[in-house]
Amino acid sequence: MAGIPSRHRSLVLLLGVVLLQVLGLAVQVKQRDSEGRLIRVWTVGAVSPFERAGAYGVGHIRDTWRHYFALRNTSKDNEQLRRENDTLKLQIAQLQGKAAEADRLAALLSFKQAHKDVPMLAARVIGTGAVTGTQTIYVDRGERDGVRKNMGVITPSGIVGKVIESYSNTAQVLLLTDKDSGVGAMLAGSRVQHPVGGTGEALLSMKYVPNDDTVNPGEIVLTSGMDRIFPSNLPVGTIADVKAGNPYKQIRIKPAASLDRLEEVIVLLSLHPLELKKDSSPASPIAAVTP
Repeated sequence: MAGIPSRHRSLVLLLGVVLLQVLGLAVQVKQRDSEGRLIRVWTVGAVSPFERAGAYGVGHIRDTWRHYFALRNTSKDNEQLRRENDTLKLQIAQLQGKAAEADRLAALLSFKQAHKDVPMLAARVIGTGAVTGTQTIYVDRGERDGVRKNMGVITPSGIVGKVIESYSNTAQVLLLTDKDSGVGAMLAGSRVQHPVGGTGEALLSMKYVPNDDTVNPGEIVLTSGMDRIFPSNLPVGTIADVKAGNPYKQIRIKPAASLDRLEEVIVLLSLHPLELKKDSSPASPIAAVTP
């Protein structure tokens, strides 16, 4: 500083001191920033695992909670669908029953129109016999309607049985399959007459047929009219099985009428000659309609 005038020496010294302080502050600030950044890095590194674990746990709980309510809603929806499905099944069953009843009504009207000159009475089956070993049904027609004991009972498919008791508003009918039941019958082809009786089972039995007589499975059996209960030529059934026996053949007959699922029947009020239509459906009973 020998070349610097004395009056300027103090000014240069002051500027040098100020410059040194500025540089010192700059270095100090930079060091503090570096230290602060390093602390933040350490802090974030230490806290991050806990934050991730907490976020995973909260997210898992939230998803589980949502799924729980979603499953509850799904279960409610499934239960509702099951109830609706059961309701629809019930409605379908009711509609099918009404359709079957309409078919029986149509069969009855057709049957009655084809036999306008025959006194007959339609009746609905309201119960079955409670006595073990007997096969009977009860119908909703009785003495007030003109039903009397020993009147024949049929369907458009074939004979059912006969009235064994008549009360004021109901009547009891002995089915053809009962062991104590019987009907005068004959083979449709040969017209040979033999009685047919019940066995207590689903099939009937044709009695007193000699082993020399020819009887083939599939032959039609008709009423003969000799029992004074049923008119002649009504379907009794079809030969189901023929075996040789001693002293008579063992012949089983499948009834023409569906005796195990009767819903409506016809009571014949007289022995007026009556023939059933050949195209009558074997499974179509008569609807309960007053003639």
